[in-house]
Amino acid sequence: MVDIYSGTPSPQNARAGVASLEINGVAVDVASELTYDATTVKREYLVGQSGLQGWTENIKAGFISATLRDSATMSQANIVNIGPVSVVAILASGKIVAGSYLIATDVGGVNTAEGTFEVKFEGPVMESSS
Repeated sequence: MVDIYSGTPSPQNARAGVASLEINGVAVDVASELTYDATTVKREYLVGQSGLQGWTENIKAGFISATLRDSATMSQANIVNIGPVSVVAILASGKIVAGSYLIATDVGGVNTAEGTFEVKFEGPVMESSS
């Protein structure tokens, strides 16, 4: 069996909050909603008239997504055009989430009232504790 939790919890350790993000080594401003999925398998039950009959297991891409802050030096259009990238996120907990050869699969329009846009990078993603 795989352990899903290790270590001793402490109320003094940060669990959420600040995060940083780099795309190809360039730091970008994260406005909010940094989200990731480092799982590599998708499972679904096979249900038939006689009950549960097993499951299917397929490979899936991980992702790192965030709402980024637009700026004079940030080009929302270039994120789509640069092709495969390396993305590294460092979370408040000290966890590092990274992926190489990720592609931007969803880039939202820029909200000029907030100066933000959403972007999602998909591909092989890993997580590690610091």
